[in-house]
Amino acid sequence: MEKYLKIIQESFSGYFNYLVQEITNPSWTNYFYWLIGLSLLVWTLEVLIPWRKNQGAFRKGFWLDSFYIVFNFFLFSLIGYNAISNVGVELFNDFLGLFGIENMVAINIQGLPVWSQLLIMFIIADFIQWNVHRQLHRIPQLWEFHKIHHSVKEMGFAAQFRFHFMETIIYKSVQYIPLAMIGFGIQEFFVIYMFSVFIGHLNHANVGWNYGILGYIFNNPKMHIWHHSKELPEAHPYGMNFGLSLSIWDYLFGSAYVPKNGKNIEIGFEGDEDFPEDFGSQVLFPFINRSKSTQKIK
Repeated sequence: MEKYLKIIQESFSGYFNYLVQEITNPSWTNYFYWLIGLSLLVWTLEVLIPWRKNQGAFRKGFWLDSFYIVFNFFLFSLIGYNAISNVGVELFNDFLGLFGIENMVAINIQGLPVWSQLLIMFIIADFIQWNVHRQLHRIPQLWEFHKIHHSVKEMGFAAQFRFHFMETIIYKSVQYIPLAMIGFGIQEFFVIYMFSVFIGHLNHANVGWNYGILGYIFNNPKMHIWHHSKELPEAHPYGMNFGLSLSIWDYLFGSAYVPKNGKNIEIGFEGDEDFPEDFGSQVLFPFINRSKSTQKIK
């Protein structure tokens, strides 16, 4: 127990020091300033070449989504996630140790060029995320958390990070074992993450791009707007276009849906007129709503 308490203590102090270092010492591998830079870049595109010209630069929900960016990118780890995840990893490793397993690596690709390691990690991680995203729509308990993301009523780059903190736990938990079984020999994984952030920003941005033929590989604004459509077609009752960075999974597995120009479609979900609009109420909503549903069943 003492070991885990020490991990928790070091995780809090370690992440706090890391965050201070990020802010006070800009560098080319700095998440904080890359996030700011990419956000300003995509927001500038929204202002200069808006797809929906009647939508303001400071759209409905802009400041709420901006806070979600800061919370989900940094504050959530600061207030506990980093400590919990470090303890979780240590507990898992201790569990494996009971069976004499000291190394989970099943496929070691450290000998490959860095670019190919990055590409393999990107493709595997995105495929896992695509599958998790599908389940967020299909499993009622998970959908209650995912509703927060779909409560956006005007799309903009910052909407990418309007999601419940439980989604981070779900995504990271599912990804951990498959990625841990591959021996990546690189530290530059931030390249993948920031590239994914950039694509996600563009997917939600108020710009009318589809990338031409590359749209069948990469997710894009004209495709992703349909993922947020309030009206769902009969063929896709749980939603469509689940790709985070890559659209190819949707085209391969039949969940792609771009019937027409979706520039002015209504976005949201059925019943969203009663969904809370402030951060605190949205975070509590899945737990309260689930409790109410349980009481009704009883």
